[in-house]
Amino acid sequence: MRTTSDKLSTSQFLLSAQNLVVGSISWAVFALLFFLLFSVPQEAKAGLPLWYSIGTLIFELAAFLIAGLLCFRNWRSNQIVSGRNVWLAIGIGMIAYFLGSVMFGLWELYWQLEPDVSLGDLFYAVTYIALTVGMVLAVSSRKLNLEPWQWGVLLGIAVFGVAFAVWLSSPADLFSFPGTESAPATAEVAETAAETAVDTNAPQLIVAIDDFLKPFSNYVSLFYVVMDVILLILATALLLAFWGGRFSQSWRMIAAATFSLYIADMWFKYAETRVMDYQSGSLLEVFWVFSGVLFGIGAVLEYDISTRSRSRGRRRGGGGGD
Repeated sequence: MRTTSDKLSTSQFLLSAQNLVVGSISWAVFALLFFLLFSVPQEAKAGLPLWYSIGTLIFELAAFLIAGLLCFRNWRSNQIVSGRNVWLAIGIGMIAYFLGSVMFGLWELYWQLEPDVSLGDLFYAVTYIALTVGMVLAVSSRKLNLEPWQWGVLLGIAVFGVAFAVWLSSPADLFSFPGTESAPATAEVAETAAETAVDTNAPQLIVAIDDFLKPFSNYVSLFYVVMDVILLILATALLLAFWGGRFSQSWRMIAAATFSLYIADMWFKYAETRVMDYQSGSLLEVFWVFSGVLFGIGAVLEYDISTRSRSRGRRRGGGGGD
């Protein structure tokens, strides 16, 4: 019969930093293979199958749910060096993103609605606000004494982010490249959508909410673009602020997670406005999965480094008193 100590040691082994990191990386690799193998329809005009869309959603949901739980573990620990409130904010962002993706999946896959704006966007908005708060708290806890070249990098990233956001937010044919085919005008899209509308099994209340939210799609899209630029700048500042040192590894992962979120968001914004008949699930959307995985790895590394450094401090203190 297994004792309580045996069960505790088993759980500690399963939740060890090495196992969690290896499991997270494996999940990201499986997601990449899934996207690579099945993201291209077998027929040119055929859409992506339902099972593929469900699979991509599962990869994304699991990544952000686990990342949120790991961030909350950091928040509950008194040993976290970077501050518990930092991880509380990031954890709220991860769980909010998980809930937003659940709502998005219901909107698109179950109720078969066109999710220009859904209730999931309310949770996504919470994600961006919470991540911004968490990163501001993390950066403010460090003295941002940057070298001139680091300020140059930060300025360059800011200029790039703003310029790219302006380009994405502009009309599709304003800065179009030669030979590219932009998405049809809004009126044409609405007319085509009305002609090719599919039956939905959504309750009347959900349909009413969907109709109510559609006029806000442009404002929601602009909010995402602005918040992505802010997070991009904060991630760069975070990466530079934690440059080197024992705790830089975890924050490199957080910065990489934010960059991945930015790549996926910008691609989705580009495809939504400039790719005709775009259907979610393309290859670059795997960066959403990467983002959740990297946030989780960052939380694991922070917890591992913080607990090990505090344990060493106690042993040294105990040894000195003998």
